[in-house]
Amino acid sequence: MLNSIAKELHSLKNKEKSKILSGFFKTGKGEYGDGDIFLGIVVPLQRKVAKKYTNLQLPEIQELLSSKIHEFRLTSLFILIDKYKKAQENEKKKIVEFYLNNTKNINNWDLVDLSAPNILGDYLRDKDKSILYRLANSPHLWEKRIAILSAFAFIRNNMFEDALNLSETLIRDRHDLIHKAVGWMLREIGKRDIRAEENFLKKHYRKMPRTMLRYAIERFPEQKRKHYLNSKIALII
Repeated sequence: MLNSIAKELHSLKNKEKSKILSGFFKTGKGEYGDGDIFLGIVVPLQRKVAKKYTNLQLPEIQELLSSKIHEFRLTSLFILIDKYKKAQENEKKKIVEFYLNNTKNINNWDLVDLSAPNILGDYLRDKDKSILYRLANSPHLWEKRIAILSAFAFIRNNMFEDALNLSETLIRDRHDLIHKAVGWMLREIGKRDIRAEENFLKKHYRKMPRTMLRYAIERFPEQKRKHYLNSKIALII
């Protein structure tokens, strides 16, 4: 079955898109995606392939997820998400454990963003969330992004406390992919409860990285955005 998936994905490769995606996902030496290999397959086609192989077992998914080829890893995560959604509680636990054992392979922002809320975040909604704080304090970029993106599952259910606490934990992180992720989650909170977002921002906006702040206030009225960016928000409180 693995050979069938590999052949099908290779048959869909696109050299031109491969070059574009390799640049977009920063695969150059020393960049965050250093060494990642792209076949150039668009996401809808990968989803279509994944639907054919939803009966794949975890050891086979492990082989795909361990590949250096980006589309193999993303397709394996689409299969894993599908298995998680259909699983009973005891099987969901196994899938989550598998996911946490593979964070080293979930190593680009699209892999994280498409999987973390739908597997780890969903599972932890009504459970102890301490693992997210351990991930947020990890030295590894992708584990930190997994932590904050998992909180998207809570935000979707109007549960903001952990998302805000994780945002505070990550507020001084140096990587722009964390700045963007935290700002995005704060913006999502604001869509549902603007007061909750602004209470956080008024406490922290002066020390937030500019990218994080810009993402967080993207939907604000122009005048209010300018006040935040110019550290003059006290004028309108």
